[in-house]
Amino acid sequence: MKKIIFLIALLSFFTGICAKAQDETPRGREKIKAAKVGLITNRLSLSEEQAKSFWVVYDEFDRKRADIRKNIRQMTAESRNITTSDDKILADLKEVLVLKQKEVDLEKEYLTKFLKVINIRQVSELFKTEQLFNQMLVKKLNRADGRLDKE
Repeated sequence: MKKIIFLIALLSFFTGICAKAQDETPRGREKIKAAKVGLITNRLSLSEEQAKSFWVVYDEFDRKRADIRKNIRQMTAESRNITTSDDKILADLKEVLVLKQKEVDLEKEYLTKFLKVINIRQVSELFKTEQLFNQMLVKKLNRADGRLDKE
């Protein structure tokens, strides 16, 4: 009887930990998104009027780009499987190139859309700020994982 109670308590404990971990993932993403929005808004010096239009366009762009990048990650992950045939790896690599071209085409398309709501200097700063944000995020994640930064 004691073993059963112990197992139930242990199972409840691990279930609670798993539920908490899953619950924090969306919050973590929300925090990252909020930090990114804050940094971009600050660095671009968006007026209130610009911000309203810009974030609609940017969110659409970011969502489409994220979908493309997700597909690229999936293709490269599949190619790493040791049982994958050479023909499949080659096909995946070609598909990755097609997806990368789609990403470039998307950036060209949205450059025009961005220029309708912000000026060219702000667009330039946007791309620099995205790169800076990603570098900062990687450094923070590396520190959190206990890895040393290599700079």
